[in-house]
Amino acid sequence: MTTSFESTFSSSPEGVWAAPGRLNIIGEFTDFNDGLVLPMALDATTTAALRRRVDDLVQVSSSSAPATSRPLVSAHLRDLSPQIGTTSWSDYAFGVVWAIDQAGLAVSGLDIHLESTVPIGAGLSSSAALECAIGLALRDLFAPELRLQDLALLCQRAENAYVGVPSGIMDQTASLCCISGHAILFDTRSGEIEQLGFDLAPAGLELLVIDTRVRRQLATSAYADRRAACELAAKLIGVRALRDATLRDLAKIPDEVVRRRARHVITENDRVLSVAESLTAGRLVEIGPVLSAAHRSLRDDFEVSCKELDLAAEAAERAGAYGARMIGGGFGGCVVALINADDEDWIIQTVEAAFAFEGLLTPQFFSALAASGAHRVA
Repeated sequence: MTTSFESTFSSSPEGVWAAPGRLNIIGEFTDFNDGLVLPMALDATTTAALRRRVDDLVQVSSSSAPATSRPLVSAHLRDLSPQIGTTSWSDYAFGVVWAIDQAGLAVSGLDIHLESTVPIGAGLSSSAALECAIGLALRDLFAPELRLQDLALLCQRAENAYVGVPSGIMDQTASLCCISGHAILFDTRSGEIEQLGFDLAPAGLELLVIDTRVRRQLATSAYADRRAACELAAKLIGVRALRDATLRDLAKIPDEVVRRRARHVITENDRVLSVAESLTAGRLVEIGPVLSAAHRSLRDDFEVSCKELDLAAEAAERAGAYGARMIGGGFGGCVVALINADDEDWIIQTVEAAFAFEGLLTPQFFSALAASGAHRVA
């Protein structure tokens, strides 16, 4: 990392920071509805090496930039402004610098080099990992008194206001606030975080992530449409957010599609509480059917699944998984399955065979462990 920075900028960085991607165990599309989520950090990270400049030039390079993009992009701090509609990987980096500068935290010019092992477009929040790696570096260099949860809000603002993706606060909070061996039960309305121990190995279990290798661009997906439907549903019901609604309230929504969108959010909040209770009580196998119920809701009510996600979940369950569901923004990305560790090879073979039969790309697989949140590396 340091060598790459030196070869790009002909000097050494002041430090290196890392922030992880996240796997949301349960609680999909609830965060922008003031709801509950239960994510954990992954051991895949984005690392950011930084050096302050004496001028206001911000230069960002990335060894992970798409082949069609420029690997080094620069802009003057005074010229940074929201780039909605022209999304580039560099917008996420510039957006964090912009958001922290807009908050009055006296940012200077910067040289930034990025590297990442978080799969892009896989529903594992590669964007939040990038934002939080840079955000933590800027916090340490310019505003060490800034709380991590306040930093998460600034990173979210970068994504919402600068890039134009109307995402909730879960991804940035998980990337910054998770600790090793734990998932967080996060109340997105109150900001309350409860660290829940998450270690499946003693029970012979694991979370198997199935990457379908179908990629989507969140900013150009139907994400914004789903959020608008949820806001409309809350207005029709007469509540501040769907967090406050019950299944009985669905009768107040005349439009069948909007009603289904709301039903997903209402039932998903209940599923988060169910998984948290099972986790706390050590009844880990009970989590599996809840994952499967979440997938059906995401597929049928929220309509954000796709052929490959459905196939991965179905094949994993057919091979013996306790439950499986799509994760992330949908329309591609990954499925997570709760399995017996001893069954991993058989489940992988079954999923691969199902994809081969349909003539689809061979998925990629990895076991997910609850890792540390963002931290300084050097």
